[in-house]
Amino acid sequence: MTLLLRTDRGLYCEAGGFFVDPWAPVDRAVVTHAHGDHVAWGCGAYLTSAEGEAVLRRRLEPGAQVRGVPYSTALDVNGVRVSLHPAGHILGSAQVRLEHHGEVCVVSGDYKTEPDPTCTPWEPVRCHTFVTECTFGLPVYRWQPSSAVFERIHAWWRSNQEAGRTTLLFAYALGKAQRLIAGLDPAVGPILTHGAVERMTEPYRAAGVPLPPTTHVAVSDQTEWPRAVVVAPPSADGSAWARRFGPQSTAFVSGWMAVRGTRRRRAVDRGFAISDHVDWPSLLAAIDATGAEEVWATHGYTGVLVRWLSEHGRKARAVETRFEGESDEPDTADDAAMDERAGEGPPS
Repeated sequence: MTLLLRTDRGLYCEAGGFFVDPWAPVDRAVVTHAHGDHVAWGCGAYLTSAEGEAVLRRRLEPGAQVRGVPYSTALDVNGVRVSLHPAGHILGSAQVRLEHHGEVCVVSGDYKTEPDPTCTPWEPVRCHTFVTECTFGLPVYRWQPSSAVFERIHAWWRSNQEAGRTTLLFAYALGKAQRLIAGLDPAVGPILTHGAVERMTEPYRAAGVPLPPTTHVAVSDQTEWPRAVVVAPPSADGSAWARRFGPQSTAFVSGWMAVRGTRRRRAVDRGFAISDHVDWPSLLAAIDATGAEEVWATHGYTGVLVRWLSEHGRKARAVETRFEGESDEPDTADDAAMDERAGEGPPS
């Protein structure tokens, strides 16, 4: 029996009677991480990592049944051995390892192999079948060290201070925003946050992730705005909320910023290529590290990856999902809902 089946509600483990990252409500869901394209509201029960439990609860309806288990702890689910292993994507992100009758399958969720201080680093998990994302599965995507990108962010921030402009840095409220905050130097100036960012930063601090001090914009000193960097979700770009800062310079942080044309389409002043996904070399290295005999490619440039693997003697196929990697950190309805819950009001 194949351990996983592609269904109209997501990847289904028939032997265990559960789904992995379903995109519609199901009775039992194993969730790799709390981003909206991997979580369906209304499931009967959720299993996730203990590290990511608090974050997931903030993304779900009140009263959702969520169980968190430590990394590498194996559970028996109807005879299927299930364990979660670090994915290095955001706080609590996990790869799902399934073992049944000697067959081992690993679902990567989203992952990156470059460590950062905001989450447990990715670990390779040996398996027969590896279900991997390939959001940036093209040879053109090769990340520079994040330290070099932060140097450019700081230089841009200082130049805005000299010009009397507020620095607005747009990034997805969960994961990317906290990684940015961790890398920003508070000696340059105050770090301010949009309510949606501040709300998702709280569980990071509660988990002991080392972050510099931040101040919610709503309680900040307006005289400090021209010296500050403001971290906000992409949904705030061009909104009445953003216009309150007066003269400003804007930037978007995403792996897509490695391609200049994407920055122009975003209509921001600057783009910085920092991604919480693997680039092309890291993707191939991660696949090799699993020792997988077969690779299923999802979420992104599946055709390119499958062709490359096939040409290099590996069994591979594309598996269509509801979300096909069109956006690095999607600006979803979840963002707008979080904005309103954080008291920011809907984007205008």
